[in-house]
Amino acid sequence: MGISSDHNLTEPQHELYKWIKDYMKEFQHSPSIRQMMQAMNLKSPAPIQSRLKHLQEKGYISWQEGKARTMQIADQFDKVPIMGSVAAGGLIETFSDVQQENLDISDVLKKRDVFALTVNGDSMVDACIADGDMVLMEPIKDAFALRNGDIVSALVPGLGTTLKYFFKKGNKIFLEAANSAYEPIVIDPNQVIFQGKLLAVWRKI
Repeated sequence: MGISSDHNLTEPQHELYKWIKDYMKEFQHSPSIRQMMQAMNLKSPAPIQSRLKHLQEKGYISWQEGKARTMQIADQFDKVPIMGSVAAGGLIETFSDVQQENLDISDVLKKRDVFALTVNGDSMVDACIADGDMVLMEPIKDAFALRNGDIVSALVPGLGTTLKYFFKKGNKIFLEAANSAYEPIVIDPNQVIFQGKLLAVWRKI
């Protein structure tokens, strides 16, 4: 996938990333912080945690901070097997009879600086984004490139951050929910900071 080029890593980050990849390839599980400290000849966990944080922010790994055993290498989960179809109405053929393909999610993961947010609330439920879902967001470098209907995370100073549909009408910005119980947020363009645009939704069952 696209992020396999390590040109945007510092030397210490690259050294740790390469060692983690080799370790996980050999042992099929992620190393502990202590093992990483020993491999990098470090006596404190702080530099390891800092490098891991930067590797995550740059899209090279996924992990829960403080839980090294939850780590995944990004290029190990960029393809998911498609096993066929499942009926939500009548019955259809079993997936064992379908020629296997792969769902390629590398286009999402290879984008630079992708980040995840946990959804709190039900304002986007009609867009199939529920409370507790994780949304993968692409940073917005140019707000003028946003199109009406994009789903964005927006920071409204004094009010907080919200996930909403983006619409620009005249000289006003409308942040609209996907739930009729919520009124649109109407603000001036200079009153909002757009943080990211929706790429994908991740839901644990």
